[in-house]
Amino acid sequence: MSSAPVRSPLVRPPVPVVDIDLARPGEFRLPGDRGPARPGGRARALVRLHGRPLGMVSAADASGPDGLWRALADTAYAELAGQLARHLSGDRTGPSGCGAPHRASHPAPVISVVVATRDRPEKLRHCLRSLLRSKYPEFEIVVVDNAPADGATEALVREDFAGRVRYVREPVAGLARAHNVGLARARGSVVAFTDDDTLVDPGWLSALAETFARDPRIGCVTGLIVPAELETPAQGALERQGGFAKGYASRTWSLSDPPTDPLFPFTAGRFGSGANMAFRTDALRALGGFDTATGAGTPGKGGDDLLAFFEILTAGHTLVYQPSAIVWHCHRRTMDAVAAQVFGYGAGLGAYLTGALLRNPRRMPALLRRLPRGIRYSMTRSRARGADPEAGWSRHLALLEVRGMVYGPCGYLRGRLAGAGAGAGT
Repeated sequence: MSSAPVRSPLVRPPVPVVDIDLARPGEFRLPGDRGPARPGGRARALVRLHGRPLGMVSAADASGPDGLWRALADTAYAELAGQLARHLSGDRTGPSGCGAPHRASHPAPVISVVVATRDRPEKLRHCLRSLLRSKYPEFEIVVVDNAPADGATEALVREDFAGRVRYVREPVAGLARAHNVGLARARGSVVAFTDDDTLVDPGWLSALAETFARDPRIGCVTGLIVPAELETPAQGALERQGGFAKGYASRTWSLSDPPTDPLFPFTAGRFGSGANMAFRTDALRALGGFDTATGAGTPGKGGDDLLAFFEILTAGHTLVYQPSAIVWHCHRRTMDAVAAQVFGYGAGLGAYLTGALLRNPRRMPALLRRLPRGIRYSMTRSRARGADPEAGWSRHLALLEVRGMVYGPCGYLRGRLAGAGAGAGT
């Protein structure tokens, strides 16, 4: 990655992040349903209607929390009119969201939740507390402590969460390797993954289970990721860059009914992110789990989730993005960390594509056929963002992502060599 200093975007003050439901006037909740909130002045809110997420809006009002709630609601009715109209017209394509009970006619499947962590016990504490607030009837939590520097995480799990969370140590660094350890220990028919820097919604597991119940062909479900806080300029910049958001409409992908996307199925980054993903356990195990040459903590830096999405699709399964399955993410707080993260996204994309091609070289002609249209599509999207007042920062991050993509194949190959040295397979 370039050693040039990171250029800062326009500095903006911290913005409280809250959760509101238009059906509950005047009520604010903290992200992850940690309790009530009383913001004043300004806020950014995840807006729901009867639990279903519609979008995020910002508003300001100096008259107090009640005035701010009304300002946020007015902004939502103006900016999210299309989403509201679809909801009110009876479009119920997804689960009802936060706090909704599992209403399937058959028994709820056991879900194994895997949380990989490395030397961040305080973040993990908040994540586990949010998971234990889940309203789903049958789930287990497996913490995989990945190449820890000390025993702090083990002490946290064994002392503060004894009997409620299972602890496993994986001594070799690598997120994919840690996820595979969790997959091997999973007892549920569905295995869900989130990161230690997230807060999950109480209805997260119910939304995942209800989506899987719709169709046995569904092999993977991803969900909505929204910011848990916007306290630093770096966090605000990442969110304005796009963050992890994939939209508020449910989407389905399969090879039997391909979308118009010119790069499908190679556009795995649009399907979701690893901080909010779930698989049928048998389907993921049949694929061999995650490729250990990819993922954070390896030279590949990422791409483990993208490659798993791609392999699920090419194995004939259906993948669904379900925005009612909500996870709140604590973005990195410094400019340098955001820049490194964006570089890692690009590297992960390059590593994923390299892994997909090396695992099956016959995929190369299909990718080459799609590249020209895909490049034109990406350039059109980039030009559309040219009027951004922070376009300089956006271009800087975009360049870092491209540099990461160039590095990605090398990172993947280095990861393969490192894995072979550690006795790892893919």
